[in-house]
Formats: sequence, structure tokens, C-alpha cells
Amino acid sequence: MPMRTLRELPFPVRARGAFLVHRLALRDPGLETRLRDGLDAAEKQLLAHGESAEDPRIVQLTGHLAAAGGKRLRPLLVLLAAEFGDPWRDGVVQAAVITELVHLSSLYHDDVMDSAGTRHGVPSVNSHWGERLAVLAGDLLLAKAAQLASGLGADAAALNADVAGRLVAGQLDELVGPAPGEDPVDHYYRVISGKTAALLGMSLRIGAQQAGASEEVVHTLGAYGEQLGLAFQIADDLLDITAPTSAMGKERGKDLAVGVASLPVLLARADTTRRGAELRELLSRETAMEPAERRRALDLFRHSPAWDQSTARMRERLRAAGSILTDLPAVPARQALDSLCDFVADQTG
Repeated sequence: MPMRTLRELPFPVRARGAFLVHRLALRDPGLETRLRDGLDAAEKQLLAHGESAEDPRIVQLTGHLAAAGGKRLRPLLVLLAAEFGDPWRDGVVQAAVITELVHLSSLYHDDVMDSAGTRHGVPSVNSHWGERLAVLAGDLLLAKAAQLASGLGADAAALNADVAGRLVAGQLDELVGPAPGEDPVDHYYRVISGKTAALLGMSLRIGAQQAGASEEVVHTLGAYGEQLGLAFQIADDLLDITAPTSAMGKERGKDLAVGVASLPVLLARADTTRRGAELRELLSRETAMEPAERRRALDLFRHSPAWDQSTARMRERLRAAGSILTDLPAVPARQALDSLCDFVADQTG
């Protein structure tokens, strides 16, 4: 992989999250413009932070996934939450950068844990530079986020520290597995509450805080984000089974092949019918699936009750998120957040 700076990479800054912004703000051109401008500003700051190291090798290492792309969902949530206060207030864009740095850090660490070969359609950091450098690069991104959060004041710093702790705790919970006698599905929800939902909730809370929204609005947005995060992770579990590699930016069925205890997997293991026996047998193996076994398991999932059950649980969380929104002021951003629930549901349709 040739050495080059982040700004030499062949894609426009405004491409980040543009399709999602357009969908969520379809009925309000003013909101769409503010969100696009905010994402543009956040992207420039994100790239600048990625280039801040003196050694160009570290610049490439820590900026690799930022440059590769992504929906920029978490910065977008920050900007939407800021609409419930003053979206032009100092600190809003910086808050958006913080959430993406934390997210990128978690991806570096997740890819090491999962031995992932690709991320966002490019080689993962661990596959190209090795696991030790990938872990340290993720740590550095998390430290950068903490430095930025401290500059926004005590509330932002405390929120960032709390979520960083929840992310690590979620990863640890996943590694150690359920406690003796614990329901594996309950354990799954505890894991994703830390690994996914915590950061989506933080993105909305910190955005509203920096925009000067009321404490009630901050709390309500955070609660919405937590429910959205749970649904978002279940949707991601389902997409691992159905979405083509080109859409996901990682191998289809990768989580399934390496034995990740996703919700569909857990529910399929609990299916004691004769029809589910073959899938249960594939999922019970202690070694990673061979390619042919993975293809067979993916096919079986589409006809398994676990698929419909997982989809139902995802929609249940989305309904909970949507009901929370009714307590918020009726600004255009509330409609956009409601549309986001539809977007998550449609991804698995």
C-alpha cells in the first residue's frame, strides 16, 4: 500500500454521509444544507487530526479508516441533536469529531478481536500493519477524543469517559461470554448496549449539550439513541447474513464464520425443531466455518425462524425509539430522527 497523506485520497469530503443526509432531510432544504455544512466541517477537522502526528507512517496508520469512508452516522446524530438548541454554537462540530474518533477507535479494536481482513472496502489495519500497531492506533484515536472532549468542558469530558468505559466493558462482556446460568440473549443485549448503543446515545447527548438544549431534551435524545443503537446492531447482525460484500465493505457472513454470537445466531441455536437441526450443527462447531459451510449456513438462515424473530426484535426497538421522540419539540430534526428509524428498518428489508 503506497504512502500518501489523507488529503491525497480520491474522494470528496462532501461524499461522506451525503445520501443519508438527503434522505433524512428530504422535506427541509434548510436542514439538509446545515447538516451537509456541518458534516463537511467535521470531516475537515477529522482529517486534520489524523494528520497531526509528526511521523507520516503514524498519519497513515491512524487515518486509514477515516480516509476509507463510512456513513458518518455518529457525527450526523450530533448535528441533528444540535438542532434542538443553537446548531451554530461553538463546540458542536468538535463534538461531532469526538464521536467519530471514538467510533473509529472501536473499529480498530473490533477488527483485531475478529481477525477481520477488510473494513469499509479496504484492508483492515490489523491485516495490513499487524495487530499490535492496530491496537495502539485505536488507543491513540481514543486518546485524541478524550483530549478534544476535555476542551469542551467537564460535562463533555465526563460523558466521553463514561462511554469509553462502556465500550470497553461491552467488549469484555463479549469475550468472557454469559455467566453460568445467564440467558445468552440477555447477555447479548448487555454487550451491544455497551459496544453500540452507548456511542449513539452519547452522540445525541453531546450534540444537544453543546447546542445549549435543555437537560430534559438532552436526556430524551440520549434515551432515543440507546434504543436506536440496539436496533442498529440487530440490523447489522442481519446484514452480515444477507448484504453483499460490496454493500457492507466487509466479507458477507464474516461474523457468522468466526462464531460471533449475534442475535440471529443465538435464536437459531435455540431452535430445537428438526428443520433447524442442520443450522444448529453448523453453528455449534468450535472452529471457523469453511467457505462452503458458510454459504450453506447463510442459505439456511433465510428460511430459519431466527430471521423473523430477530427482525421482530429490531422493529420493537425502533418502535420504542420512535415513541420517545414524541416528547421532543416538533422541529424538523425530530422528523429526521423518526425517518432514521425507517432507514434502519429498510436496510434489512
